[in-house]
Amino acid sequence: MIRRFAVFLLLLGLGAIFADLLLGYTPSEELNLTARYYAEHTAQDLGAANIVTAIVVTYRGLDTLGEVTVLFLTATIIGMVLARGRKHRALQRQLPAAGELLTTGSSLLVPLILLLGVYVFVNGHLTPGGGFQGGAIVASAALLLLLTDPLKRFSHRLISVMEAISGLFFIGLGVLGLVYAGGFLDSRVLPNGAFGTLFSAGVMPIIYSFIGLKVGAEFTSMLTHLAETEQS
Repeated sequence: MIRRFAVFLLLLGLGAIFADLLLGYTPSEELNLTARYYAEHTAQDLGAANIVTAIVVTYRGLDTLGEVTVLFLTATIIGMVLARGRKHRALQRQLPAAGELLTTGSSLLVPLILLLGVYVFVNGHLTPGGGFQGGAIVASAALLLLLTDPLKRFSHRLISVMEAISGLFFIGLGVLGLVYAGGFLDSRVLPNGAFGTLFSAGVMPIIYSFIGLKVGAEFTSMLTHLAETEQS
């Protein structure tokens, strides 16, 4: 009883704090100096129509590297922890067969999902999206295949090679920006090109493509390890 009362008081206190913050919040009517610079100069400096993703991949290049590293470590830890003692073949007869609707639907949808994922990260400098979003969409195709056939096996070696190659090229492009442009992952290694076209914003489309492949491989690796462990 005392414990529940203490939890109630804690929640009440947190609610009062957030209510005070909400009621006292006054939105700024104009951008600060830094935000105004990004809003007014990003398109001109980098040649990218999507200002948000241009900021994420260029001005926040080191932050993006940190995010990709955290995701890589997460996928690696999951693989190391769950890679033991799998005997999924012993359950093969106990797993019900997927329905005709799911089987047929997956064969039609998986190529479309992969195409959408590629479109999202290749066009990240033009439209909302980018490497992380496109990579997650690509991995959802693997999830659909696992839902259709829980015993389906993906090549861990192929996934690891794709993740490693994408990561190396991502770092390499970042270093090229540091050497030949204004900083790590600076997209101006190549000319900005015609604004609003696919081949614009320097190497940003290439950077996003490698991020998308890397993220897709890491999410797929986590899904396959989890699926194989579930069947153990």
